[in-house]
Amino acid sequence: MKKDFYEILGIAKGASEAEIKKAYRKKAIEFHPDKNPGNKEAEENFKTAAEAYEVLSDPQKKAKYDQYGHQAFDGNGGFGGGHGGMNMEDIFSQFGDIFGGAFGGGFGGNSGGQRRMKGSNLRIKVKLTLEEIANGVEKKVKVKRKIQAPGVSYKTCSTCNGQGQVMRVTNTILGRMQSASTCPTCGGSGQILDKKPANADAQGMLLEDETVSIKIPAGVVDGMQLKVSNKGNDAPGNGIPGDLIVAIEEIEHEFLKREGENLHFDMYISYAEAVLGVSKDIEAVNGKVRIKLEEGIQSGKILRLKGKGIPSLNGYGSGDLLVHINVWTPKTLNKEQKLFFENNLSNENFIPQPEKSDKSFFEKVKDMFS
Repeated sequence: MKKDFYEILGIAKGASEAEIKKAYRKKAIEFHPDKNPGNKEAEENFKTAAEAYEVLSDPQKKAKYDQYGHQAFDGNGGFGGGHGGMNMEDIFSQFGDIFGGAFGGGFGGNSGGQRRMKGSNLRIKVKLTLEEIANGVEKKVKVKRKIQAPGVSYKTCSTCNGQGQVMRVTNTILGRMQSASTCPTCGGSGQILDKKPANADAQGMLLEDETVSIKIPAGVVDGMQLKVSNKGNDAPGNGIPGDLIVAIEEIEHEFLKREGENLHFDMYISYAEAVLGVSKDIEAVNGKVRIKLEEGIQSGKILRLKGKGIPSLNGYGSGDLLVHINVWTPKTLNKEQKLFFENNLSNENFIPQPEKSDKSFFEKVKDMFS
């Protein structure tokens, strides 16, 4: 079972942005590869701390994690693949500034501090039916992504000597101040194009279609974003590919209405069915469900079918299916039918006699949301 992100960083759930950053920097320095050469356990702790910081430092990701736990990011390629699909290159490309000069910026033997650029992310929408959301699904999508052209080659940028940054010295009233900025020649990658195939763009890239398989866990919600690592655009030179961000869009169901993990279904029955009782089939998200309505069932009654709703994203069971009974009153009657009801207007069986156990409309609504 994965360890809680707050516990990993040693902070409380209500920690501020500054406290989260401070806690991560402390852990990152403690387990930094330069400080623990060859120590696999320290490297694992370093990655775990980075994964925790990646989520807790992002307000949207933090909100989803607080609500759904680790399941909010579980799945294939970045939402369940171990450390969110992060590797050492990802960590230093995203959070290198956190170390504040405590180390040379290098890692994994690259003590020279050369930066590895990350390619741009791609974003797509995936539409899911309620059945797919309830059961989880694997989707294959076609994306257009930039890849390095076959035969392209790069060389070290002469402006920054492969560092990706240039230093500037300015004179101020406080003395000479040194500052670093992104290299204008290579854009921070430390490399420039050497040989470019004829069909490649100015960065040595080609735009190609690729089919990407996405495993979507059961219980996702509309608007949720999942990440597939390294399926965005390539970066020039020895850079790291960007990510594919997948936004979930829920297709409205024809009969079922979703409310969190619960589902609602309006069942209409005839007056005769309400009087005599009947068995009915409902098309639920996991197949047909047969329910038996007792004789004399009242319009407005709500039947709760436990566990027939949407699975919880964090794995804590499933919601319920709430069946709302609506007795359909005939709008037109023939002479014989009309006579039958006229003869029974004063019959005590046809006179409303609600019992104390019969809940009011407002009590039913309260129970529905409890």
